[in-house]
Amino acid sequence: MSRPLEGLRVLDFTHVLAGPYATRILGDMGADVVKVNSRERAIAGNGPESPYYIMWNRNKRALALNMRSDSGKALCRRLCDNADVVIENFAVGVLDRWGIGYTTVSETNPGAIYVQMSGMGHGGPWSSFVTYAPTIHAISGLTLLTSVPGREDIGIGYSYNDHQAGLHAAFAILAALEARRRTGRGQQIDLSQFETGVNFHGPALLDWFANGRAARPVGNRLPWDSAAPHGVYPCIPKGEGITGERWIAIACLTDEHWRALREVMGRPAWAMDPALNAVEGRMKTIERIDTEVAAWTRQHDALTLMHRCQAAGVPAGLVQDGTDLTDHDPQIRAARFIQPIDEPGSPLGQTFADRLPLHFEKTPCDEYHRARLLGEDNAAVLKDWLGLSADDVRAGEADGTLG
Repeated sequence: MSRPLEGLRVLDFTHVLAGPYATRILGDMGADVVKVNSRERAIAGNGPESPYYIMWNRNKRALALNMRSDSGKALCRRLCDNADVVIENFAVGVLDRWGIGYTTVSETNPGAIYVQMSGMGHGGPWSSFVTYAPTIHAISGLTLLTSVPGREDIGIGYSYNDHQAGLHAAFAILAALEARRRTGRGQQIDLSQFETGVNFHGPALLDWFANGRAARPVGNRLPWDSAAPHGVYPCIPKGEGITGERWIAIACLTDEHWRALREVMGRPAWAMDPALNAVEGRMKTIERIDTEVAAWTRQHDALTLMHRCQAAGVPAGLVQDGTDLTDHDPQIRAARFIQPIDEPGSPLGQTFADRLPLHFEKTPCDEYHRARLLGEDNAAVLKDWLGLSADDVRAGEADGTLG
C-alpha cells in the first residue's frame, strides 16, 4: 500500500538538522527526497560517515553535484524544473547566486514550492546572521525561559528549535501543496527559525502585553498556574556519579492528585496538615513540600515508584535515559519505535531508525532505508528525474559535474 506522499519530488539542499529533519519526515511518508551534496560539503556532520548525518538523512536518495561548475548548475536547474519542492537552509541568497532561485525557476516550473529556512528569515537587520541552535535559543528567548532561577545561561541543552523549525517546514510544504492543488501554482516560503522560537513564548508574551510582567526562568515550577508538588525528585541511584542518578517527575495539578500522593507516601504526619488540603495552602509552603517529597523519593526505586504513583492516579514519570528508552521501555517496544535497518552499506555498520510517530491506518509509513553514501544514487536519480542514460552519468562523474 502506498505511503501518503509517494510521487512527490523533493530536491533537498539542507544540512545540519532543521532542514534534514523536515525532509526526513517527508521521506518517511513516501516522498522521493533527493539529497544534494558534494565532496566539498560532505564533511563532519554533513557527511555519510557521521552518526549525525545518518540520523537525519534516512529514506532519501543521494546525488553528488558540483555546484561550483557551470555544468553542475545547469544540471541542477533541470532538476529544479522537475521538482515539486526545493528546500534549503543556507544563508540568504545562495540559490539565487547559483541561478536556481525561486524567481528564476518559477518561470519554467510555476508549480515549484520553495522553502528557505534561514536562521533569521529574508529581510530585516539581522537577516545575515549565522545561526546554530545555541544562538537561536539565546536570541529567541528560549535559553532564558528554560533555565532555572539565578542561572539564565543553562537553557535547553539540545537543538529544540531545529526540530521545531523542521516540523514547521514539513507542515508548510503540506499546506503549500494543498494551495497548489487548488490554484495550480507553487509559492515561496520564507521560514525564520528565529521567529519559530519566539512563537513558543505565547504565554510569556501575553503576560508582558497584558500585565507588563517580564517572564523569568522558573525551573520545574509552573510560571502561571498553581500546582504543588510539581517537580523532579531524586530516587535511589542505579550507579555511581551523575550517570548513576535516578529521578522521578511528579506533577500534582489538582487537589485530588495531592490526596492520592499522600496515600502513596503512607499518609506522613507533615502531609496531613489541613492547611495543605488546598493548593493555595501548599503554594505557601512549596519549598518545604519539595524537601519532604524529595526525602521520601530518595528511599525508593524510580521505576517502581512511577508505577505505584500511576496506579493511584498520581501523574508521575521516571526520568529515562537512552538505555531506558532503547532497551527497557515496554511502550517503545510495543510500538516498535526503534527498528534495526536491515540494509548493508552504512559506514557505521548496523543502524537503527526511530520510527515516524504517526500511525496511518490506510497508508502505513513503515519503510526505513539507511542514509545513502555520497553520490550513491546518481544514476537512478538522473534517470528517473531527467531520463539520463548510464553513459551520461558516467561522463558527468568523469568531468566533475557529479561530485
